[in-house]
Amino acid sequence: MRLVDDTAIAWQSRAHFFGIAAAAMRRILVEHARRHSAQKRGGGWERVTLDEQIGAPGLAAIEMLDLDRALTRLAAMDARAARVVELRLFAGLSVKEIAHFIEVSERTVADDWRVGKMWLARALAESGAA
Repeated sequence: MRLVDDTAIAWQSRAHFFGIAAAAMRRILVEHARRHSAQKRGGGWERVTLDEQIGAPGLAAIEMLDLDRALTRLAAMDARAARVVELRLFAGLSVKEIAHFIEVSERTVADDWRVGKMWLARALAESGAA
Protein backbone atom coordinates (compact mmCIF):
# COMPACT_ATOMS: atom_id res chain seq x y z
CA MET A 1 0.00 0.00 0.00
CA ARG A 2 2.84 2.39 0.68
CA LEU A 3 4.01 2.08 -2.92
CA VAL A 4 0.53 2.56 -4.33
CA ASP A 5 -0.24 5.56 -2.12
CA ASP A 6 3.00 7.31 -2.97
CA THR A 7 1.94 9.17 -6.12
CA ALA A 8 4.94 11.49 -5.96
CA ILE A 9 7.23 8.75 -7.28
CA ALA A 10 7.82 8.81 -11.01
CA TRP A 11 8.80 5.21 -11.75
CA GLN A 12 11.83 5.36 -14.01
CA SER A 13 12.14 1.63 -14.63
CA ARG A 14 11.36 -1.78 -13.21
CA ALA A 15 14.70 -1.64 -11.40
CA HIS A 16 13.63 1.60 -9.73
CA PHE A 17 10.34 0.00 -8.67
CA PHE A 18 11.98 -3.13 -7.24
CA GLY A 19 14.63 -1.07 -5.45
CA ILE A 20 11.95 1.01 -3.76
CA ALA A 21 9.81 -2.06 -3.08
CA ALA A 22 12.72 -3.84 -1.36
CA ALA A 23 13.52 -0.78 0.75
CA ALA A 24 9.84 -0.38 1.66
CA MET A 25 9.55 -4.04 2.68
CA ARG A 26 12.64 -3.68 4.85
CA ARG A 27 11.21 -0.56 6.54
CA ILE A 28 7.85 -2.26 7.12
CA LEU A 29 9.47 -5.29 8.77
CA VAL A 30 11.73 -3.11 10.91
CA GLU A 31 8.80 -0.91 11.99
CA HIS A 32 6.79 -4.02 12.87
CA ALA A 33 9.65 -5.40 14.93
CA ARG A 34 10.11 -2.07 16.73
CA ARG A 35 6.38 -1.74 17.49
CA HIS A 36 6.19 -5.29 18.78
CA SER A 37 9.30 -4.82 20.89
CA ALA A 38 7.95 -1.56 22.32
CA GLN A 39 4.67 -3.26 23.22
CA LYS A 40 6.55 -5.87 25.20
CA ARG A 41 8.76 -3.17 26.78
CA GLY A 42 11.86 -5.09 25.81
CA GLY A 43 10.60 -8.29 27.41
CA GLY A 44 10.95 -10.35 24.29
CA TRP A 45 12.59 -10.51 20.93
CA GLU A 46 10.66 -10.18 17.72
CA ARG A 47 11.99 -12.80 15.37
CA VAL A 48 11.08 -12.59 11.72
CA THR A 49 11.69 -15.73 9.75
CA LEU A 50 13.32 -14.90 6.48
CA ASP A 51 14.21 -17.42 3.87
CA GLU A 52 17.33 -19.45 4.52
CA GLN A 53 18.97 -17.23 1.89
CA ILE A 54 21.50 -15.80 4.32
CA GLY A 55 22.88 -19.28 4.12
CA ALA A 56 24.56 -20.07 7.40
CA PRO A 57 23.27 -22.76 9.72
CA GLY A 58 21.26 -21.32 12.57
CA LEU A 59 20.36 -18.10 10.76
CA ALA A 60 16.91 -19.12 9.50
CA ALA A 61 15.12 -17.06 12.15
CA ILE A 62 16.92 -13.86 13.06
CA GLU A 63 16.19 -10.66 14.86
CA MET A 64 14.91 -8.17 12.26
CA LEU A 65 16.37 -5.18 14.07
CA ASP A 66 19.79 -6.85 14.19
CA LEU A 67 19.52 -7.62 10.47
CA ASP A 68 18.61 -4.00 9.73
CA ARG A 69 21.56 -2.68 11.74
CA ALA A 70 23.95 -5.15 10.11
CA LEU A 71 22.65 -4.31 6.63
CA THR A 72 23.10 -0.60 7.33
CA ARG A 73 26.71 -1.25 8.40
CA LEU A 74 27.30 -3.33 5.27
CA ALA A 75 25.93 -0.49 3.12
CA ALA A 76 28.46 1.91 4.66
CA MET A 77 31.29 -0.41 3.58
CA ASP A 78 29.92 -1.84 0.32
CA ALA A 79 26.79 -0.13 -1.00
CA ARG A 80 26.37 -2.40 -4.03
CA ALA A 81 26.64 -5.61 -1.98
CA ALA A 82 24.09 -4.22 0.49
CA ARG A 83 21.75 -3.36 -2.39
CA VAL A 84 22.11 -6.87 -3.81
CA VAL A 85 21.33 -8.40 -0.41
CA GLU A 86 18.32 -6.12 0.04
CA LEU A 87 16.95 -6.97 -3.42
CA ARG A 88 17.44 -10.71 -2.79
CA LEU A 89 15.99 -10.77 0.74
CA PHE A 90 13.23 -8.18 0.57
CA ALA A 91 12.20 -8.18 -3.10
CA GLY A 92 12.95 -11.85 -3.80
CA LEU A 93 14.80 -11.12 -7.03
CA SER A 94 17.12 -13.62 -8.67
CA VAL A 95 20.78 -12.98 -9.43
CA LYS A 96 19.89 -12.62 -13.11
CA GLU A 97 17.13 -10.08 -12.39
CA ILE A 98 19.36 -8.03 -10.10
CA ALA A 99 22.17 -8.03 -12.66
CA HIS A 100 19.76 -6.72 -15.27
CA PHE A 101 18.32 -4.08 -12.95
CA ILE A 102 21.57 -2.66 -11.59
CA GLU A 103 23.37 -3.12 -14.93
CA VAL A 104 26.27 -5.30 -13.86
CA SER A 105 27.19 -8.86 -14.77
CA GLU A 106 25.55 -11.85 -13.13
CA ARG A 107 29.02 -12.84 -11.89
CA THR A 108 29.35 -9.47 -10.11
CA VAL A 109 25.94 -9.90 -8.47
CA ALA A 110 26.76 -13.48 -7.47
CA ASP A 111 30.03 -12.29 -5.92
CA ASP A 112 28.29 -9.42 -4.11
CA TRP A 113 25.60 -11.83 -2.85
CA ARG A 114 28.21 -14.27 -1.56
CA VAL A 115 30.21 -11.51 0.16
CA GLY A 116 27.06 -9.90 1.56
CA LYS A 117 25.76 -13.21 2.95
CA MET A 118 29.06 -14.05 4.59
CA TRP A 119 29.45 -10.56 6.04
CA LEU A 120 25.90 -10.54 7.43
CA ALA A 121 26.23 -14.07 8.83
CA ARG A 122 29.40 -13.04 10.68
CA ALA A 123 27.91 -9.72 11.88
CA LEU A 124 24.74 -11.42 13.12
CA ALA A 125 26.68 -14.17 14.86
CA GLU A 126 28.85 -11.58 16.62
CA SER A 127 25.78 -9.62 17.72
CA GLY A 128 24.23 -12.78 19.15
CA ALA A 129 21.27 -12.63 16.76
CA ALA A 130 22.07 -15.96 15.19
